[in-house]
Formats: sequence, C-alpha cells, structure tokens
Amino acid sequence: MDNKRFETIYTQGKLELFKIIRDNQTGVLYMLNLSGVGSGLTVMVDQEGKPLVDENFKK
Repeated sequence: MDNKRFETIYTQGKLELFKIIRDNQTGVLYMLNLSGVGSGLTVMVDQEGKPLVDENFKK
C-alpha cells in the first residue's frame, strides 16, 4: 500500500455513481453518491451505529 490516505475500493453505476472509499489510516468505510444534481458522502455504519471497518484492512 502506498501513502494515499483514501482509496476507492468499489464503484457502481455511470449516470448515478456510487463509490465505497476506505480511509487507509483507520480502515473506516465511506459511501459517496454522485448524480447529475448533487452528491453526498457518509460514513457506513453497522446495525449498532458503529463505523464499518474494511475486513481486509491492515495497517
């Protein structure tokens, strides 16, 4: 792994785009939604409201 803080690990769509982004310092996952009229970014959480951490993440 290089020194990038954030890394896109999943992409879906073309006109309406969804990306899953991993913070390479903590392993926390974020979802980014891009559409023609705007965008949104949110941390992904489990059923208890705790941030999701990438299962394959290694510091």
